[in-house]
Amino acid sequence: MAVNFTTLADDIVDGVGGLGNIRNARHCATRLRLELRDESKAATERLKAMDGVVTVVQAGGQYQVVIGNDVPHVYARIADLLEGSGASGAEEESSAAQGNLLDRFIELVSSIFHPILWPLAGAGLFKAFLALFVTVGWVSNETTGYVVLNAASDSLIYFLPILLAIPAAKRFKANQYTAVAIAGALVYPSVIELNAADGPLTFYGIPLVMMSYVSSVIPIIVGVWLQGYLERFLLRTLPGAVRNFMTPLIAMLVMVPFVLLTVGPLTTVAANGVAGGVDWLFEVAPWAAGAVMGGLWQVFVMFGLHWGLVPIMLLQLSQGQSIMAGPVLGAVLAQAAAATAVMIRTKNPETKALGGPSVLSGFLAGITEPAIYGINLPRKLPFYFGIVGGAVGGVLAGLAGARTNAFVFPSIIGIPAYLDTPNLPLFFLGALLSVVIAFTLTFFFGVKDPVTGPPAPMEVPTVDAPPAPGKDTANDAATGTEVLVAAPMSGRIIALTDVPDPVFSGGAMGAGVGIVPTSGTVYAPIAGKLVVAMNTGHAYGIRSDEGVEVLVHVGLDTVNMKGEGFTPQVAKGERVAAGQVLAEVDLGAIERAGYDPTTVVLITNTAKHREVSAVTGEHLEHGQTAIIVTK
Repeated sequence: MAVNFTTLADDIVDGVGGLGNIRNARHCATRLRLELRDESKAATERLKAMDGVVTVVQAGGQYQVVIGNDVPHVYARIADLLEGSGASGAEEESSAAQGNLLDRFIELVSSIFHPILWPLAGAGLFKAFLALFVTVGWVSNETTGYVVLNAASDSLIYFLPILLAIPAAKRFKANQYTAVAIAGALVYPSVIELNAADGPLTFYGIPLVMMSYVSSVIPIIVGVWLQGYLERFLLRTLPGAVRNFMTPLIAMLVMVPFVLLTVGPLTTVAANGVAGGVDWLFEVAPWAAGAVMGGLWQVFVMFGLHWGLVPIMLLQLSQGQSIMAGPVLGAVLAQAAAATAVMIRTKNPETKALGGPSVLSGFLAGITEPAIYGINLPRKLPFYFGIVGGAVGGVLAGLAGARTNAFVFPSIIGIPAYLDTPNLPLFFLGALLSVVIAFTLTFFFGVKDPVTGPPAPMEVPTVDAPPAPGKDTANDAATGTEVLVAAPMSGRIIALTDVPDPVFSGGAMGAGVGIVPTSGTVYAPIAGKLVVAMNTGHAYGIRSDEGVEVLVHVGLDTVNMKGEGFTPQVAKGERVAAGQVLAEVDLGAIERAGYDPTTVVLITNTAKHREVSAVTGEHLEHGQTAIIVTK
């Protein structure tokens, strides 16, 4: 009988003494980790007997309810109950990245973009081909048909803040529809028209400095983040009779003016500062200005700072040519080249599929959002290498006196606008170097996937578990289908019963083995879909096409490290190949933090298979067979 996760969550809350007894709630790969105000109120034996609960462990000041791979579903209900009750500390351990601020920022932006990557890639490719057809004369941009097609290709990118509001609201636990309303106000036609106002603007006496929020990213993310805090405060404090409609009303009333009055001025001041500095650099050292524009243009776009540069470009174009726009071509082509290297090198089929339209839209039309937010930025190094390539190309563009005679998207299609550059060969050399440098660095150093496949499975020795009574093992060998599960890390093999964790060693989570690792790279032990991938990097669950569910748990209680020393290379929902890198782990960091690095490999649906046998031996290399599952 299928477990009802809502009912199970409610029963668990009741079993631990009610919502008021829960100080904090988190979850890892298999366990609810509850901090209770009074553990004596928990009915432990009743909890253990519940359908859907594997066991209960009390350790390290935590009351751990072991659920298995379905723990996120149970946690989601408990988190909602805690939030609705005003209880503090409901925090999903897998929802936030750990590490330094830059890593956390990159993870945040990447996760918010993830749900819209495919539509964004489709829109970018649509826009690229439309621009190409206009360039070659197949479509006229003076026709009504072009207006309709351009709107279809451009609307997603134009109204990007509205699209981002939805996943941002999910991430920050804010109301999605209120977030959409806030984002919609930022790109509302009459608000956009305020950018063209001649005199100073005020909002009931408060100076209002406008910027364009079209296609912007950071303002709406910041706005929805603050919206989440405001809504939670209102839900706790407003009377029940008015709470449901007054919460969104107040959120919109407060957040729209707040964003316009704060983000706009701050971004405008920063943009004007950047624009002034770059303009001055072009006068005294064009090569340095080229390096800044070529290297940092995509960063400026991400934060909306480019809006301070665009007016200068337009002013220069009104006088004939724009030298500020010249070095930007290398910045765009470099990011597209880095994404190309990832697409070629990676073994992730989803990334390969996303790479095609992302690369084409980047090279052809200068639409780099799919490549940056879907491919380069989540992996960090490709994005950095794109900056390096763009900076080098920008230096040569500055020395060449690169300029444009029209306002175009920096792309292959837009190259005719650059033909007035005094030293055209040097400019093209710079653009080529941007591509070559970004591609080469990314291909060799920016993709963690192994170039070759995993080592061939070793010859399987005797297993350490005796056959079940009454089983004819010879007949099994003839008729049973065997699925081989590889060691995810190189190291010394130990029996599961020797793993110093009662949940794992007792077999409550399934049969398997322990590995005392000697190297810190974690590989997929089997091909399949990632159904568990903790952002903390310590645990991964894979469901193979044959129906074998494998859990790789790196270290014991390493969830408490909150991601320190773990660098995940994959995300939940991806399809992975056997031998693909899942994570890089600093084993020394685990030991310095006082935790055991023993890695556990479990078949979590052991009961569905005829036999699960662990391989014996002192040492295995990753990719060699560790477990044999007989279907």
